Amino acid sequence: MTRRNWLPVRGAEGLHSRQAHADLPPGTYEREMSKEGFFGPAAFLYHPRPPTGWSGFEGPLRPRAFDLTRLESPEACPWRAPVVLKNAHTEIRFFRLDGPMTGLARNADGDQLLFIHSGEADLFCDFGRLAVVPGDYVVLPRGTMWRLAPQAALQVLMIEASNSHFTLPDKGLLGGHAIFDPALLDTPVMDDAFRAHQALDGPVAVTIKKRGALSVATYDYNPLDALGWHGELAPVRVNVRHIRPVMSHRYHVPPSAHTTFLSDRFVVCTFAPRPFETDPGAIKIPFFHNNDDYDEVLFYHAGDFFSRDNIDAGMMTFHPSGFTHGPHPKALRNMLTQSKPATDEYAVMIDTRDPLDVPDAMSVVENLDYVNSWKSPG
Repeated sequence: MTRRNWLPVRGAEGLHSRQAHADLPPGTYEREMSKEGFFGPAAFLYHPRPPTGWSGFEGPLRPRAFDLTRLESPEACPWRAPVVLKNAHTEIRFFRLDGPMTGLARNADGDQLLFIHSGEADLFCDFGRLAVVPGDYVVLPRGTMWRLAPQAALQVLMIEASNSHFTLPDKGLLGGHAIFDPALLDTPVMDDAFRAHQALDGPVAVTIKKRGALSVATYDYNPLDALGWHGELAPVRVNVRHIRPVMSHRYHVPPSAHTTFLSDRFVVCTFAPRPFETDPGAIKIPFFHNNDDYDEVLFYHAGDFFSRDNIDAGMMTFHPSGFTHGPHPKALRNMLTQSKPATDEYAVMIDTRDPLDVPDAMSVVENLDYVNSWKSPG
């Protein structure tokens, strides 16, 4: 994140803890107010009631929740899949595919990240074949031609780095092999299945997306006809089961510690199973925070989403910047004591520095009562 000469504030007043996210004054709820997500200066305020205990909430800042599994129309082309959220720097789609893509796709707008939510498939591209399964991330460099051929119905979360790229985060003191070892990034193989795919008869249409508009290049043969490749650029795959999250038994680490991929104006994080904090004074749930500089998106992939209530796999929540949020009342009851030793969830988080827009078409799968789900401490 950008280094700045922040105003040199150092202060404290009233009832407070000396350590963020731990040893809260009895009967209080902590709220973090910070700059640049969790990378800049922060203040921690202590309230006698949960900061989301509103009795009503109106206006465009309200949080949104969408059940993407209710998007019922499969598409043969990823660029015709519905856009769930977008801004100038990213585009998030949910792609459902019931059979093999009829042609190839190519994104000329930026790198493409695929997250396989359900189903299994072969992904054929310029570089060879990748077999993909639920929980796989696949990064497709800008300009890659590709096609998915599922064995059964497929559901894919698609995240575009518009006019940009995906990179790995700086892991700092943890070292480059923490969270996941780059050796786990698999590249495509030119195996017998790929060579059989090359023999497909033409014509083959390649649908190219540029500045949101679609162009189609038609070949009389399969243009995935490369005989080999080498270099420092290729599609890569890593599965969420290979992610080893950062942990601290004495301190609830912020979401930024779970960053998986970076782009210029947003990050992609992965929440994977991990032990709960065991220090008696450490909070054991996500802390309340203002979320002032980033829009926050969470896609729920699998498991028991311990900080959320009435949220199932395949759903997505959207918290605009400026909205104070945190754990649902169900989770708040376990702030200092958890009944089980570890979390059991997989979720993808996308934090964007620029506001996201919600297309009108998403209203058909939106839970309009989501804003009320924090109202009471229960």
